[in-house]
Amino acid sequence: MPLSRDERQTFFAEPHVAALSVAEPGRGPLTVPVWYQYAPGEEVWILTGRDSRKAKRIAESGRFTLMIDRLSPTIRYVGVEGPVTSTEEATLEQLKEISARYLPPDQVDAYVESALREHGPSVVIRMRPEHWISSDLGNL
Repeated sequence: MPLSRDERQTFFAEPHVAALSVAEPGRGPLTVPVWYQYAPGEEVWILTGRDSRKAKRIAESGRFTLMIDRLSPTIRYVGVEGPVTSTEEATLEQLKEISARYLPPDQVDAYVESALREHGPSVVIRMRPEHWISSDLGNL
């Protein structure tokens, strides 16, 4: 059964790892796991390497899809697709914010230091959710 607007936005605002998909010329879509940030009714954003394959493909296509799911207590998923609204150089504050969303507090600083040292320059890519798909399959 499809989720209501509020249910899907609330579920999507939880810190799930998303599968990002974006068109890739001459083959199936590039699909990779990503961390994302979202608050109900706002744009969604991801942080990725400035020169990453996904950043290049998103820049080329101008849109992308994110899909999240869970298996318990019920099977539930939400997918969202839409246009890119902006791409900007990532800030240290954004890196800390998204890291704190997914990591235990005692691991954030070490991860941020490692990311700054090893991942190179990053960008924040914002997307306006335009098309949603969702379902909760109950107690299957």
